[in-house]
Amino acid sequence: MKKKWGLIAILFSLVLVLSACGSQKSSSNSAKTKTITLALDYTPNTNHTGLYVAQEKGYFKKYGLKVKFIQPPQNGPEGLIGAGKAQFGVSFQDTMAGVITGKNKQPITAIAALVQHNTSGIMSRKADNITSPKAMTGTRYSTWGLPIEQAIIKEVVNQDGGNYKDVKLVPSNVTDEVAGLKSKKIDDIWVYEGWAVQNAKIQNYPVNYFAFRNINPTFDYYTPVLVGNNAYMKQNPKITKDFVKAVSEGYTYAAKHPQAAATILKNENPELKKGKSGELVDVSQKFLSTQYIADAPKFGYIDATRWNKFYSWLNDNKLVKGQLQKDQGFTNKYLPEKE
Repeated sequence: MKKKWGLIAILFSLVLVLSACGSQKSSSNSAKTKTITLALDYTPNTNHTGLYVAQEKGYFKKYGLKVKFIQPPQNGPEGLIGAGKAQFGVSFQDTMAGVITGKNKQPITAIAALVQHNTSGIMSRKADNITSPKAMTGTRYSTWGLPIEQAIIKEVVNQDGGNYKDVKLVPSNVTDEVAGLKSKKIDDIWVYEGWAVQNAKIQNYPVNYFAFRNINPTFDYYTPVLVGNNAYMKQNPKITKDFVKAVSEGYTYAAKHPQAAATILKNENPELKKGKSGELVDVSQKFLSTQYIADAPKFGYIDATRWNKFYSWLNDNKLVKGQLQKDQGFTNKYLPEKE
């Protein structure tokens, strides 16, 4: 009987030990999972496809990351990221210029280019024959009222032999650029080729479009970019590198499989399936699949010469408070060494 109860006691102890080990292992695995908040710059669109691919295909999970996507406040995600309320987010090189200088500068840094080249430019009605910046002279331009935006328009119009003083600035409340042109309340508008120009195509609405980077290489800046909170990245370099690896895998997949990636984006954001939106996502994704990496050595790479050239132009034209320094605002150190 003593032997029997002794054996039971041993077995019971063993169960307790194994349970404790299992609990510790579970607790250890839980501790390894890091929660990250990522602030988008706008409502979900094909600029973000690689992020949603990384989420849906488990790339974040593979690196022990749990990522929560949030919408930005009305004034953009930069302040949210700078305050540490989101560790990472999506921004633009031109927008960053105004928030990484001056007294109230935000502690944020671009860590990957989500699209390799500036795919924005001017779209107008085909019949109006606005095929170059000088042709904008005397037209109604839909403006956001931003100093950097208007300075770029002034530069390209005057450089092309036009007269910026004769461009009529119309405050913009346009959310659908094609509808804006159809209304004939404006003549030309700043758009992104991957969305608005593709929208015009699927609506069979004839437009002209020219890209800023083809007019002046200074304006081939980075838009959009993945940015992070400086303090968080300094304290968590491995997590940051793992996060960027997962993002890189997501965009590389989206570049190689545009239709499958478009389907993932739509499934994760059902509002993008409504009406013509689904078709627009498909054609936009097809276009951007060639732009995520393009001619760069790898996804996310930021060319210092291009970055600095645009910031030097901003300094020369006194478009930022303070002075932007060489190589300020970006780094390639978190990018994967090999694809």
